Amino acid sequence: MTIALHPSERAARRRLRGPARRRAWYQAARIAAPIVAAIAGVVFATLTLFDWHTAAPTSRSFLSSAVILASTNPDPAALASPGDGTTGTAPLPPLPPALRGLSDARSTGVVPARPFAMRGAAVQDRTRALECLAAAIYYEAASESDEGQRAVAQVVLNRVRHPAFPATVCGVVYQGAERASGCQFSFACDGAMARVPAPAAWARATHTAAAALAGYVFAPVGLATHYHTYAVTPVWNRSLVMTDAIGAHFFHRWKGVWGTSAAFHQAYAGHEPIPGPPSRNVDPVPVIALNRAVAVAPPLAAASDVQPRPAENATPLPPPPSQDTLPESQILDRWKDSGTPLR
Repeated sequence: MTIALHPSERAARRRLRGPARRRAWYQAARIAAPIVAAIAGVVFATLTLFDWHTAAPTSRSFLSSAVILASTNPDPAALASPGDGTTGTAPLPPLPPALRGLSDARSTGVVPARPFAMRGAAVQDRTRALECLAAAIYYEAASESDEGQRAVAQVVLNRVRHPAFPATVCGVVYQGAERASGCQFSFACDGAMARVPAPAAWARATHTAAAALAGYVFAPVGLATHYHTYAVTPVWNRSLVMTDAIGAHFFHRWKGVWGTSAAFHQAYAGHEPIPGPPSRNVDPVPVIALNRAVAVAPPLAAASDVQPRPAENATPLPPPPSQDTLPESQILDRWKDSGTPLR
């Protein structure tokens, strides 16, 4: 049974609850203040006594990536792909005058790339570009979704337009493959191309490559020029900006002005190289200089002129039988005309 209270009684109860709430908050503050002070003291002491040399590997990795990208003659092995499904990187060229006045604020967000164009390219260049781009899609993202394959194709074409990379499709795909440990895409150096492609998967990669070369733009990755998988953390990871994560790949672009659309001004050069890794540089065989002349053996005589030398005190060999006369029969005379002739 509910009893209705008079309005004056309800007002009196509200007046009594106000001081009780204030007293509860006051008591809670008195209890919490020492605890908060103790936690703050522990944190301050930890920060004061912390050995910052333990953080050196992280800082070194960030600084090493910056040094690699800024160096004019970096180690090719440091620029190469560190593992499957991960691109290498390249040093940035000197900033051209047209980009010096641009602000880094223009590099914020994800900006779609412009459609790729091969105007005036020869049929041979188009065929080679298609084969190289299809190989990159197949060996780097054969098991990925359609979006994952389009993202890989977009990275390759973004590199063709960026002055830090070659100006041809095959040049980008097989960049650094002339060295055993310098490939920008790992499949060009790790022997993956020895496997015969599956026909259906190759046809799918070729279709994606043809669409990208015809001007299709995969906007989600923007101006990405690098990517890596979940399993690999490359050294350039902290020096770039991630644009998207699609399938098993993280996609990244340059920081600052080099990551803006104005930096992707390199024109397609044409004259595509032959698809496939170029012949690797082999060190020549060293020539040993001798202090004295060495006698050279005389040339061998022809085989027909070589006669065996008879051994001393050896019994002479009987002359070979003449081919005009048959050897004498060993059958006795009384048995020569007996029996039946052989059939």
